[in-house]
Amino acid sequence: MLMYVMKTLWRHSTRTTLTVLGSAVAMFVFCMVGAVQEGLDRLASGLDADRNLIVFQENRFCPTTSRLPEDYDRIIREVPGVSDVMPIQVWTNNCRASLDIVVFQGANPEQIRTSRPLRLVTGDWDRFASQPDAAIVGTNIAKRRRLAVGDQFSIGELSVRVVGVFESRVPSEENLIYTNLAFLQLARGQDGAGLVTQHEVALAPQADADRVATEIDARLRAQSIATKTRRKGAFQASTLSDLVDLIGFAHWLGYACVGLVLSLVATTTLMSVQDRFKEYAVLQTIGFRPLRTMRLVLLESLLLCLVGGSTGTFSALTMLALGGFAIGAEGATIAFEPTVNLGATGLLVSALLGLLAGIAPALGVSRLSIVSALRQP
Repeated sequence: MLMYVMKTLWRHSTRTTLTVLGSAVAMFVFCMVGAVQEGLDRLASGLDADRNLIVFQENRFCPTTSRLPEDYDRIIREVPGVSDVMPIQVWTNNCRASLDIVVFQGANPEQIRTSRPLRLVTGDWDRFASQPDAAIVGTNIAKRRRLAVGDQFSIGELSVRVVGVFESRVPSEENLIYTNLAFLQLARGQDGAGLVTQHEVALAPQADADRVATEIDARLRAQSIATKTRRKGAFQASTLSDLVDLIGFAHWLGYACVGLVLSLVATTTLMSVQDRFKEYAVLQTIGFRPLRTMRLVLLESLLLCLVGGSTGTFSALTMLALGGFAIGAEGATIAFEPTVNLGATGLLVSALLGLLAGIAPALGVSRLSIVSALRQP
């Protein structure tokens, strides 16, 4: 009976088209909100979220305000449980929330190569290590800024030569630009020499992260600048605390879109059923059981939701794949990535909404009185 249902829907092509488009728009928004939430979850629970620590200046937030001595790494290495320390200079074009944030991280090129899960798509590591103003760029920011190997990229007072484009298993990394530490330290003048924004600490396999963080802060408390050390995941979540609240509120927008699809498809299916009471009465007269007519109505609402929902879901996934979108604040970024889980969720929600939207009209058809329906004008 699939062809029968499709012809039934096409009888009122305008109504069907508008319902499908409305469902597509709602599921598009639902998937985009879901992509933001997935990006936040990945940031707080990534590969190194619990096994790496960030040593930051106490009572500082934006990277431009944290200035720690680079030689703190010598003291940090002496703490039991510390495997490696990487001094990092961070520069960002905007400390406030932005959809086009540019974040530079300056560090030792060899440490970047060994400690970050990066793979160069184009370019080579040797040139990055040997050229002072060289930079390697994540694929997402390369898409947004249309950068390729050999380009000169300037923003504010910073100007770098792109010598490589990389991809990473950690999506947020693909929104970063890596440079040599010394270059970024001196980008704003000689007063930045010997200073860094933060120290990233890699822990030994059996080390207790909280104990190591407490001991690092205790040892550095006697130095010129006090520090606050946290797990990398907790540090990034705290940095993005305002965005976390906003994303939590956006969840309600996703739920509202689900409700919109449900009400839209249910209304359309109900109107379609009411227009065809006589037709359903004839079907029952020639032998259709109530359960079969119920299945026809459920199939109709399911098709409406699946066509609209899949259109919106795949449109969102395509835009996420091509756009390289990210939102960030204070040097931390949330990457929006198309994932299999996101696509499957969109299709599953569409199917469930289609079935739910058709229940009430289907029950009405199953209880239809043949005589009463045939007497209707």
